[in-house]
Amino acid sequence: MTKYPIGLQNFQGLREDGYIYVDKTAFVYELAQSGKYYFLSRPRRFGKSLFLSTIEAYYQGKKELFKGLALERLEKDWKVYPVFHLDFNTGLYTNPEGLVSIIDGHLRYFEKNYDIEPNGLSLSERFKAIIRCAYEQTGQKVVILVDEYDKPLLQAIGNEDLQNSYRSLLKSFYGVAKTMDCYIQMAFFTGVTKFSKVSVFSDLNNLNDISLDERFVEICGITEQEIRAIFDDDVEKMALKRGLDKETCYCKLKENYDGYHFREDSVGMYNPFSLLNALQKMDFKDYWFETGTPTFLVETLKQNNYELENMTREEVTADLLGSLDSIDQNPLPLLYQSGYLTIKDYNPDFGTYTLGFPNGEVERGFTRFLFRHYAPIKIYESDSFVKNFTIEVRNGQPEKFMPRLEALYAGQDYQLVGDTELYFHNVTSLVFKMLGFYTDVERHTTNGRMDMLVQTKDYIYIFEFKIDKSADEALKQIEEKQYAKPFETDSRKLYKIGVNFSSTTRRIEGWKMTAS
Repeated sequence: MTKYPIGLQNFQGLREDGYIYVDKTAFVYELAQSGKYYFLSRPRRFGKSLFLSTIEAYYQGKKELFKGLALERLEKDWKVYPVFHLDFNTGLYTNPEGLVSIIDGHLRYFEKNYDIEPNGLSLSERFKAIIRCAYEQTGQKVVILVDEYDKPLLQAIGNEDLQNSYRSLLKSFYGVAKTMDCYIQMAFFTGVTKFSKVSVFSDLNNLNDISLDERFVEICGITEQEIRAIFDDDVEKMALKRGLDKETCYCKLKENYDGYHFREDSVGMYNPFSLLNALQKMDFKDYWFETGTPTFLVETLKQNNYELENMTREEVTADLLGSLDSIDQNPLPLLYQSGYLTIKDYNPDFGTYTLGFPNGEVERGFTRFLFRHYAPIKIYESDSFVKNFTIEVRNGQPEKFMPRLEALYAGQDYQLVGDTELYFHNVTSLVFKMLGFYTDVERHTTNGRMDMLVQTKDYIYIFEFKIDKSADEALKQIEEKQYAKPFETDSRKLYKIGVNFSSTTRRIEGWKMTAS
């Protein structure tokens, strides 16, 4: 029976307890041989902590843990180094004292191991003393591993004073790795996001960012090749359980959990947390999204007055993708680095990337989460709204789903709404985006094309939306532009629906419909 390492972040425990392991140890050897200072950005639950733990076991000389793995064949001269592993995953960073307490706890543990007294020194000076003493006592250079370095910074998004406090403290603390260079064998930092070197890593300007490096695309996550080599029997069992043939099961796994690209034209990576959960539970559910609540992402989108449809249309440069210091102007880097968007296309002429949702799991989860924070209805009512709205669209009942859409806006709090037109477009877009999970929805915004086309097995709906005009004008445009012409020979019933939204009342102020 397969033991899936779901949520396990300790390499030694995983190996000793017989959990299945996708071998990433060749990357450990390559990094050890080719450089000294590294930074890796990957979404949460993507295996960063496990990889860091693997590096730790390697530098601690635990050869027995690598039996049968690539590193056993590659490494001939096993040595033991002092390893300082700082994990920022745990902790509530709501004030500067919280971060100081976490760092102090790590340093006290290191000081105890090397019989060092703090003597009233600053955090940075204490860390320097620890590194120097470890080298002097062991005769070996030290290894510094920092896991989720950015957790405090992410929790402080929206609080500029707290962010500045954290940046100043972390900049000084991480800068120790540069000033103590002669004592260091390797320093490896991981995080979800990349705050630029100017703000956090400026004192560590020799840090090699391998996040978009072609050589290390597969360093975290699981490829389809690895799934077929290691989990083929498990996929076959899952297929049998779900009443599918094996290749169809592979296709559904790919649709739901694959699709992460960490550079242009690279192999797609599966989210390991979701994939392993799906194989263990033999069900296609949204596992990754349920483990986090990205409220700070929604607040960032709102603060930027961001048009949600642009998330999968806007082109961005590699420099923008690689830094979070510009999120006041554009939230896309935060969405990309957090794993909610990934690289979909690359324009070599201009060096720009087009982003999109990596897979069905993320698209469904993030869209529903956005709707609950944008729509003017209570959270517990939102799922019911989408369910009933979808059923009525499927059943050809615009006389029911349009009043429902009217009621959605009628229930809003006027004071909570920002830019009126953007608000209407964002909420309407989310409604039809979720509808698209169950029907065929296309949204067009170029001149001369319909605003929204919805198709079901038995019905076709053509929508035109206006702001501060009239439903008659919207319906007239559908007729004049002959949006229905492509469906003249279609046997399905066709509805043309014109909708007007008022910027004064911030509600739908009339809709009209014709059918054919």
